[in-house]
Amino acid sequence: MKTTLSVIKADIGSIGGHVAPSKDLLKTVRARVGAALGGLVSDFHVGATGDDIAILMVHDRGVGDPDVHALAWEAFREGTETARGQGLYGAGQDLLVDAFSGNVKGMGPAVAEMEFVPRPNEPFLFFAADKTEPGAYNLPLYLAFADPMNTPGLLLSPELTKGFAFRVQDVDFTAGDRVIELNAPEDLYNLAALLRDNSRFVVESIRARSDGDVAAVVSTTRLHNIAGKYTGKDDPVALVRVQKNFPATGEILAPYGIAPYVNGAMRGSHVGPFMPVPHGTGTSYFDGPPLVSCLGFCVHDGRLTEPVDLFAHPFWDTVRARAAEKALEMRRQGFSGAAMLPYSELEYGGIVAILNKLDARFTVVAPVETEPLVH
Repeated sequence: MKTTLSVIKADIGSIGGHVAPSKDLLKTVRARVGAALGGLVSDFHVGATGDDIAILMVHDRGVGDPDVHALAWEAFREGTETARGQGLYGAGQDLLVDAFSGNVKGMGPAVAEMEFVPRPNEPFLFFAADKTEPGAYNLPLYLAFADPMNTPGLLLSPELTKGFAFRVQDVDFTAGDRVIELNAPEDLYNLAALLRDNSRFVVESIRARSDGDVAAVVSTTRLHNIAGKYTGKDDPVALVRVQKNFPATGEILAPYGIAPYVNGAMRGSHVGPFMPVPHGTGTSYFDGPPLVSCLGFCVHDGRLTEPVDLFAHPFWDTVRARAAEKALEMRRQGFSGAAMLPYSELEYGGIVAILNKLDARFTVVAPVETEPLVH
């Protein structure tokens, strides 16, 4: 029998600005999802990273099930009422439409789902990020699933040596889901050429070429493609299966030791290091830095084990300290150059309005005619 894992995430209210949801808000969301336990869902977990609440659900209804999505939507709607009652900042801000239409994808919340026949032992990792975009996972996933310098299993495991198929989405294309599938290692350079652009080309999913089984999924829809204008990054979630015919847990986690620079941070308009943090960590410095948490689970007979907080290990304290230094160094550059996103990616409209107003003040100066040089 197949198992479905669904993660649906939204920012529906926060204490002190874009920082963290309240305990009562989390309690409301947990209560609404918990009412469906034993019926619509066989198990669930509700948690937060930064100011975003993520609902992880286990069920057998497949990807995109309207009832499962409606459950998450109603949990976020009820949570929004709690947030409004507490006067939390940004209450309901990720719920971009008024009425549920069968699938929350396209309505504001981020969605990552996978369906598979579970192995006798089924470990997986649940990543949640805040103050960044889905492309923040590009480099970690590329290194984990395609680079033997990071993942020795690509050389040592008979299953992993067959490689992985990356499905990549062009998230700037608004007429539909424009995707391409590239195989590693044959398409390695082509894959790198796309994934270097975190704002446009995003890993949507990865499958094992040994048997076609799903290995990883990422929420990929950009909010400005949902709402018809640039309204924000969608603070992505991801699910990654590990061990046996997939990379080991440590191989999946290792790339986050780089704390790579990603887009996001303050007003979604800057560049900052991707800091691995314990689950439940709120934002702080410069509305960030961009955060990522990771919980490890096993799922068996539709039930989750208790989670292991993988970035709470003492090793990651050193990475966090280095990420903080990287953040400070980048912020010394202020608005200049690489520190702030280019015009096409700026999330807030103030600078766009300034540039539009200045455009009328530009003049074209005729070139000064000079006598030709006589040799």
